[in-house]
Amino acid sequence: MSFTSRRTALVVLSTSALMTILDGSIVTVAMPAIQRDLGFSPAGLSWVVNAYLIAFGGLLLLAGRLGDLLGRKAMFLAGNAVFTAASLLAGAAGSQEMLIAARFLQGVGSAMASAVVLGILVTLFTEPRERAKAIAVFSFTGAAGASIGQVVGGVLTDVLDWHWIFFINLPIGLATIAVALPALPADRGLGLRAGADVAGALLVTAGLMLGIYTVVKVEEHGWLAAHTLGLGAVSLALLAAFVVRQATAKNPLMPLRVLRSRSVAGANAVQVLALSAMFSFQIIVALYMQKVLGYGALDTGLAMLPAAVAIGTISLFVSARLSARFGARAVLLGGLVLLFAAMAWLTRIPVQASYVTDLLPVMVLIAGGGLVLPTLTALGMSGAREDDAGLASGLFNTTQQIGMALGVAVLSTLAASRTEALRAGGASDAAALTGGYHLAFATSAGLLVAAFAVALIVLRRPKPGPGGSPARPQIQHPTTV
Repeated sequence: MSFTSRRTALVVLSTSALMTILDGSIVTVAMPAIQRDLGFSPAGLSWVVNAYLIAFGGLLLLAGRLGDLLGRKAMFLAGNAVFTAASLLAGAAGSQEMLIAARFLQGVGSAMASAVVLGILVTLFTEPRERAKAIAVFSFTGAAGASIGQVVGGVLTDVLDWHWIFFINLPIGLATIAVALPALPADRGLGLRAGADVAGALLVTAGLMLGIYTVVKVEEHGWLAAHTLGLGAVSLALLAAFVVRQATAKNPLMPLRVLRSRSVAGANAVQVLALSAMFSFQIIVALYMQKVLGYGALDTGLAMLPAAVAIGTISLFVSARLSARFGARAVLLGGLVLLFAAMAWLTRIPVQASYVTDLLPVMVLIAGGGLVLPTLTALGMSGAREDDAGLASGLFNTTQQIGMALGVAVLSTLAASRTEALRAGGASDAAALTGGYHLAFATSAGLLVAAFAVALIVLRRPKPGPGGSPARPQIQHPTTV
């Protein structure tokens, strides 16, 4: 493919990712309006998010492998079609049941499309410097979508109504499909005989869905409740059975060789820890600004916009250059240090904070995410064989979802427990909430320290390449393994 064709393909892949991330951010802002209109209870309202999260996180690994078997382009197009159709159903929903079902279908479509995006990207851009730039652009769209979604969601909900947060996906989805048809390279896939492991698919999908369901319900039941421990044990048993199945099956769904690469295994482990902290930052800072400082939904989105600009600027213009000069591992470690500084700063944030002196420095330090996200993506895909690229992409996206779900569940529960304890001790609501958020941010800082340690120990320093420059990670071809 020519450079222009590959650039068009990158725009298509990034737009699809932007639509998925934008949808998630928009929904969080519109939740109160949805609750009022459809009469959700507080517990029932959580399923507007949970239904999507369970389908998305549970199906990513299966969708990634099916992309390798059936063709990544076909899986990408089908996923976008399902997501777009489900968005139409969600926008037209007039009942709780219809909206939750549509959100589940959106999760299915997102899993199908997202699971193969990185697999397509790394096979299009094989030259290290070009690949680094492409991954930086892709990471930028993710960071931008998360914050832009909060602003767009506030505008659409206030000016029109919540139905339009889903209808906005229709033109984006249709345009993505129309451009992707000629822009993405055709690939035939390996065929179902190369890995149609039905038993493995059932085990991993059931295990992941049940595990994510258990995590998202922790805040309601508690970590030591029979509900959490029982379902968590069943989930772990299913995933353990899946691993055993993959070690013995003739055509496994996920060949365990993909985890033999230290880059793949290490990057996925770091991602779980780092994303737990980063995604929780977005949620908890938004709660702090609204519940303690009294910001509105639109004001909160605008207040967090500098973070998106900082992450986007670093990922788009700086990350690839630093990785080319110092190596992805060194850049990843530097980014983790900046993120740790941001979380440590938030542990001292006061009840009556000034945005300029107390919050704006955090929005600048969070630019470390612009170093962490692209380098993790590059490392997470670097050790995969070409015919396993879809699987590695699905695995990387799966650990991303697990990290975000775990982070929100753990840190929200810790913050709520600390808040209740402070209230019982006589603290005001604002002081108690702030104290709870302090504990959450301190825990996030600890997660980032753990991520730094894993990256330092597990991820190897790249060997010198020609001219003394660090060697760049490459996708391994079947003949070289």
